[in-house]
Amino acid sequence: MINRFIAFTLLLALVSANLSRFFIYAEFELNQKFIAAKLCENRDKPEMHCNGKCYLMKKLKEAEEKEKKQEQAAQKKGIQDFCIVNNPLVITFQALKLKKQKPAHLPFKLPKISTEIFHPPSFKLS
Repeated sequence: MINRFIAFTLLLALVSANLSRFFIYAEFELNQKFIAAKLCENRDKPEMHCNGKCYLMKKLKEAEEKEKKQEQAAQKKGIQDFCIVNNPLVITFQALKLKKQKPAHLPFKLPKISTEIFHPPSFKLS
């Protein structure tokens, strides 16, 4: 039961990170009237017919910048983890000499293969 809960939580976290833009669009669609009336930068200019799209674009740009910052931080951390090594890796090569070996002697004889064509026995009907 606990394993399923942990798996579901991790799956939800992975999906939500990739669907952040979807959540922004969904929030905008659900609250468009409120955003247009209270949060829109162009609410004083009704001739622009913005209807809160400026707020949506601002939120999308913020989300994109946040994703870029997280990606850059992850890349820096990955590079640091790659470059900082506590124990250096030492590789040594040794010469390997191969000896020629004769094929092993077989203690038995293989049967000779017959080159004759097989004919089934013939039966006489009486």
